[in-house]
Amino acid sequence: NSGSGNQGITATVPVMVVAEHVGADDERLARALMLSHLSAIYIHHQLPRLSALCAATTAAMGAAAGMAWLIDGRYDTIAMAISSMIGDVSGMICDGASNSCAMKVSTSASAAWKAVLMALDDTAVTGNEGIVAHNVEQSISNLCSLACRSMQQTDKQIIEIMASKAH
Repeated sequence: NSGSGNQGITATVPVMVVAEHVGADDERLARALMLSHLSAIYIHHQLPRLSALCAATTAAMGAAAGMAWLIDGRYDTIAMAISSMIGDVSGMICDGASNSCAMKVSTSASAAWKAVLMALDDTAVTGNEGIVAHNVEQSISNLCSLACRSMQQTDKQIIEIMASKAH
């Protein structure tokens, strides 16, 4: 992952746990980790450099992709898991790498596993609800457009609050 250590942990550890559970060999684990990290980077690349959107959530979207691929290998399962993640944790804000960041990693990893289980049961947040669209690409685009446009004032407010604590 190209983000913080917590983002790397989020994109890696859940996938490794599932790989161990399913008895994946080293090559399959490497492929799942690659999918996880590249998916997370793909989503995160569409965000502004500084964003109020918690990047642990986007890293966990990658983890959901990697876990779903390990268990099922189908694109539809992966897409449903990512879409459910967008419907679930998209409003989580980033207020810096702090103790609360570790809690957000835990929340996001749990949401990723829940999204994978739902997808395996052919269930997902649908395009009829909220910012989730009928295809995963548009869902990702909707998420990133919120972060790029609508959350700019949130970015400023978070920085203002954090800066006031420096005194």
